[in-house]
Amino acid sequence: MTIVQFEHRPGILDLGWGHPRPALLPLAEWSQAGAQSIAAHGWQALTYGHAPGPAPLIDWLCAHVGDAAADQTFVTAGASHGLALLTQLLAEPGDTVLVDSPTYHLAFKIFTDHGVRLVPAPADEHGLLPAETAALARSLDAAFLYLVPTFGNPTGRSLPPGRRRELVCQGLTIIEDDTYRELYYGDAAPPALWQLAEQDGVIRLGSFAKTVAPGLRLGWINASPFLVDRLTRLGYVHSGGGVNHSVAMTMAAYGSSGAYAKHVAALRGRYRDQRDALTGALGTPPPDGGWFVWLPLPPHLDAATLLPVAERHGVSFVPGTAFYAGGRGGSDRVRLSFSHLSPADLAQAAARLGAAIAATGR
Repeated sequence: MTIVQFEHRPGILDLGWGHPRPALLPLAEWSQAGAQSIAAHGWQALTYGHAPGPAPLIDWLCAHVGDAAADQTFVTAGASHGLALLTQLLAEPGDTVLVDSPTYHLAFKIFTDHGVRLVPAPADEHGLLPAETAALARSLDAAFLYLVPTFGNPTGRSLPPGRRRELVCQGLTIIEDDTYRELYYGDAAPPALWQLAEQDGVIRLGSFAKTVAPGLRLGWINASPFLVDRLTRLGYVHSGGGVNHSVAMTMAAYGSSGAYAKHVAALRGRYRDQRDALTGALGTPPPDGGWFVWLPLPPHLDAATLLPVAERHGVSFVPGTAFYAGGRGGSDRVRLSFSHLSPADLAQAAARLGAAIAATGR
């Protein structure tokens, strides 16, 4: 009986899945928060909700993020849901959307479901190039730019501070996917584009998928009050009484009780150990945050050739080409996730990958 998205393949240590390690999901604490929500709010926790999201969650969330007001906040069923809603409101079929190169690969299907055309934004080894991206956006009359500027998927890197400040001054409409912000393993994350922007051009996506559990299907959008109002007026939001109301109420209890802060602090330590197990075995620099290692391959290899060899050695990954619009780039890279496996399994996976690379090179 199939219940979850993850597909276990016997004998394969799969570094391709950007999923949380099951042992790190807060089962008991979440159950307790659900009981607290029912005790505090009774039937109101189980009925139709307020369109932008229930006040207990929005109030806690605004205090937690510290840079958004209630009228700038809309509760979603996760970051992917938020991205689909924003694409619906901001773009028409046939419009151009600029995407970072590389970037989160599963966003591509969300965009193309809405009939938009994807164009890679100019970038170098440090990330997106602001002035060049703005010039391209103007020349193509792009609807918006999408990027993951903090501990990004797949690279794990963050856009440098100077480029952040330059980008938000370009007059672009930007969707900032800020999913990994709280998963830092040294210094705290750099300021969000949302925080740096002085006008309404930046829209931020947040999610509890990585910090609590993806099965909650819970996240949020920070945007101008005008755009939040447009979101609340969407037909299915009004008809459904907001989005995922009962889970949102439980999250409010989980956050306000202090359990969320305690859990995320512990999570950083565990994911840091997992990161170090993988990068230490590979001999590659560790990312400062997020879940991923963006591994360069030896000059003679490309990821598509390596993948079947790696799987015969009992390890798998996502080829780098998946993270470029149209697959135009990334054949010399692989994305490895350290989120799903234990430190011991990660070290073993790295050894298997090394053996596969050596075998392919012969």
